Amino acid sequence: MRLKKMFLLDMRFQAKYGFYFLYVVLTVIYIAALFALPENWKEKAAAILIFSDPASMGLFFMGAIVLLEKSQHTTCALAVSPVHATEYVIAKVSSLSAISLVVAAILALAADADNLHIVLFGTFISSVIFTLFGIIVATKIASLNQFILWTVPIEAVCFVPAILHLFKITPAWCGYYPVNVCIDMVSGHSSSAIGFLGVEATIIILFVFSRLFVRQMWDSMGGVKL
Repeated sequence: MRLKKMFLLDMRFQAKYGFYFLYVVLTVIYIAALFALPENWKEKAAAILIFSDPASMGLFFMGAIVLLEKSQHTTCALAVSPVHATEYVIAKVSSLSAISLVVAAILALAADADNLHIVLFGTFISSVIFTLFGIIVATKIASLNQFILWTVPIEAVCFVPAILHLFKITPAWCGYYPVNVCIDMVSGHSSSAIGFLGVEATIIILFVFSRLFVRQMWDSMGGVKL
């Protein structure tokens, strides 16, 4: 019940600050761009668009979200509330993943992508990874400029290998790299068991660290460990 309320509060927060309106506009622009491309380019273009925006929105927007919560003293209230860091992290991941999946589904359908279920699952796991990265960085920053600087290395190790892999520029063994597994699935291709295990391990590690850093952020604002 508490997790459900956290999820709905996050959705309300995102609607209030224009996240949904922004993605309606971006989705229209992306669809127009896809329709303007030659037919044989659409599949890869859709995969790049999905992976680099709706799937990774948690990495780009989490800094603004957490800074807004700090400015409104929401984090102070959470620090002394019964809410657990686990619930906070899951609510953030779930609410942003919901937007990602809707936008990804529309773009995939516009591009006539094959294996829509694989595309959406790939979008979901990508969104989880990027949102957890975003939470980890957001708990450690004091300004939006700091957040942007801290996310640059993450973008480098996530987007560059994935795009190179998508165009088959990297060796075959790079297909086991977690973000490469994600973009394969966003492209509609199934993953190997070993590759998916790597993704699962990455998500678990990032979840543990994000939960820890959220708890530390709350404690630094007056929360105490009971």
